[in-house]
Amino acid sequence: MKYVTENRENVVKLLGSNVRTGLTGEKVKEIQGMAGLNQFDEEKRETVFEKIIHQLKEVTTIILLFAAIISLYLAVTSGHGYAEPAVIIAIVILNAVLGIKQESNAEKALEALKRLNNHTTKIIRDGKIEEIDAVELVPGDILVLEAGDKIPADARILESSALKVEESMLTGESVPVEKDPDAVIDADSALGDRLNMLFSGSLITNGRAKAIVVSTGMKTEMGKIAGLLNNTAKLKTPMQIRLSELGKKLSFIAIAAGILVFIIGLLQGDSPMTMLLTSVSLAVAAVPETLPVIVTITLAGGVQNMVRKNSIIRRIPAVETLGSASVICSDKTGTLTQNRMTIKKIWTIDTKAKKAEEDFHDEEMRILGMLALASNAEADSSGDETKIIGDPTETAIIRLLDEKGIKKSELSEEWPRLFEIPFDSDRKLMTTVHKYKDKYFTITKGAFDRIAADCTTESCGLAQKIHDDFAGEALRVIAVGYKTYDEMPENLTAGELEKDLILAGLVGMIDPPRPESKKAVAAAKKAGIRTVMITGDHIVTASAIARELGILSDNEKAVTGRELSKMSEEELIKNVRDYSVYARVSPEDKIRIVKAWQANGEVVAMTGDGVNDAPALKAADVGAAMGITGTDVSKNAADVILTDDNFATIVDAVAEGRRVYENIRKTTYFLLSCNISEIFIMLIAISLGWGVPVTAVQLLLINVVADGIPGFSLSREKIEEGAMDNDPVPKNASIFSNGLAQKIAGQAVVFTIITLLGFYIGREVEIGGMIPSYEIGQTMAFVILGWSSVVHIFNVRSSESIFKTGFMSNKLLFWCAMLSFGIVFLAAAIPPLANTFGLTDMSVWHWITAVALSVVPLLAVELRKYYVNNILGRKTQAKLDIC
Repeated sequence: MKYVTENRENVVKLLGSNVRTGLTGEKVKEIQGMAGLNQFDEEKRETVFEKIIHQLKEVTTIILLFAAIISLYLAVTSGHGYAEPAVIIAIVILNAVLGIKQESNAEKALEALKRLNNHTTKIIRDGKIEEIDAVELVPGDILVLEAGDKIPADARILESSALKVEESMLTGESVPVEKDPDAVIDADSALGDRLNMLFSGSLITNGRAKAIVVSTGMKTEMGKIAGLLNNTAKLKTPMQIRLSELGKKLSFIAIAAGILVFIIGLLQGDSPMTMLLTSVSLAVAAVPETLPVIVTITLAGGVQNMVRKNSIIRRIPAVETLGSASVICSDKTGTLTQNRMTIKKIWTIDTKAKKAEEDFHDEEMRILGMLALASNAEADSSGDETKIIGDPTETAIIRLLDEKGIKKSELSEEWPRLFEIPFDSDRKLMTTVHKYKDKYFTITKGAFDRIAADCTTESCGLAQKIHDDFAGEALRVIAVGYKTYDEMPENLTAGELEKDLILAGLVGMIDPPRPESKKAVAAAKKAGIRTVMITGDHIVTASAIARELGILSDNEKAVTGRELSKMSEEELIKNVRDYSVYARVSPEDKIRIVKAWQANGEVVAMTGDGVNDAPALKAADVGAAMGITGTDVSKNAADVILTDDNFATIVDAVAEGRRVYENIRKTTYFLLSCNISEIFIMLIAISLGWGVPVTAVQLLLINVVADGIPGFSLSREKIEEGAMDNDPVPKNASIFSNGLAQKIAGQAVVFTIITLLGFYIGREVEIGGMIPSYEIGQTMAFVILGWSSVVHIFNVRSSESIFKTGFMSNKLLFWCAMLSFGIVFLAAAIPPLANTFGLTDMSVWHWITAVALSVVPLLAVELRKYYVNNILGRKTQAKLDIC
């Protein structure tokens, strides 16, 4: 950036402005015509119609719509009945409505960014100071700024006095930056090191300045972030990808099976219309209509649980994505740390260094009191809680003083302030003059090298060692010195009051880690999740915090944004696993880091609270913003908001995500076992010339009632023991991984055998004095397929035996299963309902046979669980013991 490296006079010339008179009205109009207004571009939003089309483009939805059209045609032309097309269309509409409702509007982030710039500012134009809307600013305008002002555009400082600027929303650095218009800055320096610049959206906390606008709108650093938000596409979640692939596979199976059945039927002499209806039935059977609805309900249930655990989910699929997270990229300031400067150690010239939580003696209290007297921060006790108002460094001093039982107001009364020389970046000192009894004292706090400059005693050497020790622990060191006078000094200049000081002591402070962060990092590591720190803060501070939290180990590295900028994308992708701390990084760097992890096949969760985190929050697989300290921009770019600003909450959210993911897998196991068996049942029966065992309407009733109703309650299943001791599910892992495909295939075979056996018995075997018939065979097949599907719900609940887990441990599921049993029974037993669904009466022995065959899947799975958990488990443990 040329304005950073150029001197002030050249910057003014380059922009065609004047320090005293500013731009003319004509010049402003000319520049505005080229540069535009000081505002951000908007991203094109998706219309409701486009969202509907997006939902209807899903492959499984297209299959159902095609089946509905054929079924409707048959209803109109052959009196087939409207029940089937009505049910199919209703399911399609329900899925589309739920899908549209779950999508959140993450583009609100741009609106929040616009609001950050929506304010007035003072400028010099035509030789006069004016107050204008910040939107009207152009490059070359001369800004007049003072403490409390929000900076409206990027600007080069022309002159300043004691200027400090809070830039944490851009850089992540919690302490206000001391600005210097004469600072010599390298062109590739990080944002936080550009001491001669002011950035849009930052806040002036101290002093005043005159600056020239160099960038407006989308060309500001804040505008670049808005551009990154526009250009950063949101990736599909792992589960969305898996379900999409599943839908395509099932659709292919449905089409292939339908065509095969149609051809077989024609070869056997059946009419084309009859076989077309049968093919539609098979297509309906292959598609688990209730799966999208159950998945949505499972995710929504996870959302409700997360609210109780201090997490607000803005995009429903993010619940499941959290469960697959393998890397958490976390901002430091305000996320892993408290975003509150805190004194950690204190040293006096007469005592050894102490931790702040230890008991203080008179010497430590004296130093702390002197620091408080030379501070402008104040404690406000007017509300329920005492609030410390002021500069973060000074609030740390007053907070510790308050914790030690002394009020600053009491000190101020005893040691009234008579004079003050404010802090400035040249001196790096602040001095106050006080009267105590009949003596006068000057107290100076600030940089150690300035206060100890005239020190020549042995204690000064010790002080240097203590200073270096504090700095080595990444503590920010503040020194305090004093002088005494018998009378009020006449020469109240810095040159007089700040020379020949007596060094009294040092304090070391830092923005400390949150108490719960270390446990959360350890819990994440146990769950196979890598935690990475990404911050705008200095590398020494960031590394110290990372080591304390267990993020940075001996074999891992820390890297700066400047070093990162020299790496190619290929180098970063190759070496990203070597780095656990990224310091002094820009918003663009954060996106590069996130994408490098994603390129390595990792599911990335990004946490943060500042504007500078927003693009990376959006680029990550799941972005988590802080609810209390987080900016509107970060919240609206994120998928999850942590309402307690607690990094540990993210680990709880991961556990909930894993529970949701496993419950979706259980739902898939439950539904597909039945759906795939339905295809086998139809294909085998038609190939053998037995006719259609189950009609399309009967299949839909089974899919919705026997599968759907109990399937909904699977979302309530609790997390299985040990779920957080396992590694995350790989991003490219199939939903059928870990033996799920074999389980589905095995159960589908069992369902197929018992249903065809029941169909054969009802069609060919005389039982209870009733003559066998095709209608009895269909009724037997319907009841057995329906009931065995409901029984199967108890198989999928856990890897443990249902007799160990308990039938009533999920009461909602148990009673939903009972309801489904009842509906299937009533559909076959009540004549009007039986006639509607093409069913007929059966004898008691038929019902007993149906019950006996329906419990076979439960017994088969219980035998398999017993073998896996007991016999195979003991053999595996014995091998491990030998090893």
